[in-house]
Amino acid sequence: MAVDLLGGDHAPAVVVDGALLACQADPALKLLLVGPVEAAGEVLAALDPADRGRVRSLAAAGTPVSHPAHAGWIESGVRAAVLAVAQGNADAVVSAGSTGATVTSAALGLGRWPGVRRPALAAVLPTVAGRMVLLDVGASVDPDEHTLATHALLGAAYASTAHARSAPRVGLLTIGTEPGKGDQLRRVAAAELARLDLPGEGRYIGLVEGNHVVTGDACDVVVTDGYTGNVLLKGLETAYATLGPPGAPDTVPPRAAVLLGVSGTVVVCHGAATGPDLAAGIALAADLHRRAAVNAIAALMSARSTHEVSDEQ
Repeated sequence: MAVDLLGGDHAPAVVVDGALLACQADPALKLLLVGPVEAAGEVLAALDPADRGRVRSLAAAGTPVSHPAHAGWIESGVRAAVLAVAQGNADAVVSAGSTGATVTSAALGLGRWPGVRRPALAAVLPTVAGRMVLLDVGASVDPDEHTLATHALLGAAYASTAHARSAPRVGLLTIGTEPGKGDQLRRVAAAELARLDLPGEGRYIGLVEGNHVVTGDACDVVVTDGYTGNVLLKGLETAYATLGPPGAPDTVPPRAAVLLGVSGTVVVCHGAATGPDLAAGIALAADLHRRAAVNAIAALMSARSTHEVSDEQ
């Protein structure tokens, strides 16, 4: 796993803590720490001598010793991590840095899937009924209806593949369930989603509201724009941390999102992530890679595209 040491509000210290926790929790895990060599050395020094071979370091270009104030230097960490995956030197990227920088670096460095113009960040939320996929949570803050339709396709494929949802139900988040509710984007997008042939035998169930995101009884995937999704996600996570999550506490998913639509496994953590949050993000990336989940999602999307072309002919 290529881990961006400079990603996050409290980097590199919090990333060092997360890397150590991840190594301790998963004896098979191997890390490539990208950023200040001194920070990577802290991880190595804290590990048992027998485990130090599991951690390597890569100094990103322009990386200073301490946490930088210059945004370009911070970006260099995630760019180098993405390059490591592109060159086959790592299997996944984990960063708590700038979402925009991570999404752009991944799209340019790894390439986007055919038909995906704007990748989506998908988070998994605990609900009363189980788990729910919410996307987008920050990659596309001002999308059009075609982007929301692509997000619905990605969400259905993700729920079907990574979370074993049979015929996942997909809903569009708005302010009411009656037809025509919402702003112009939501009204146009609803018609667009209704025409989709969703992967994994998924089906569009119509409009959903914020309460459905908590109960989880109406759908398995909720589609929205990145601005709304990010606001909703942070509000819910704060509520869960303060009041407790719906469902069983031991089934709370990691506070991290996977970037769907790029040719590689990329996990984005919050800028305010703690050490345990970073460790959970690293564990999520490792799990997705080991199950070849991203390749499986891409295959579902590709099969759907091929089917559409065949039908048109």
